[in-house]
Amino acid sequence: MAFTELERKRVEKAAERFLAVRRPPPHIRPQLDFEVRIVRQSVELLEVRPRWNSPGEIIKYPVAKTTFVRTCNHWRVYWKRADLKWHAYNPPTAQTIARFFALVAEDRYGCFFG
Repeated sequence: MAFTELERKRVEKAAERFLAVRRPPPHIRPQLDFEVRIVRQSVELLEVRPRWNSPGEIIKYPVAKTTFVRTCNHWRVYWKRADLKWHAYNPPTAQTIARFFALVAEDRYGCFFG
C-alpha cells in the first residue's frame, strides 16, 4: 500500500531538510550528488554520479533505505552491503522519517557513506 498524501508530504519535507544539509556544493553536484526516491512504502537515498568509464552516463546507486511498517507504526532501516543486498541496520527501526535521516547523517558505523 502506498503512502497517503499527508505521509508522502512528510517524507518529502524530511528529505528536503536532509538534502539541504547533506548535498555537496553546486559546483560539485555534476560529479557527486544525492537524491531521494519514493517507491510504494519505501524511501531510498541514492548517490548520483557519472559512470567512471563513461562520464556521459549517470548512475544512481542506492545507499540507504527505509520501509514504513504501518502495523507497527515505525520505519525499518536498511543499508546496502557489497553483496548488493539490503541488510538491516543497527538500530533496525526508526520511529519517524526524520529519525531515519538523522541515522543516515550520523552514519555511526560507516555503512552509508564509508
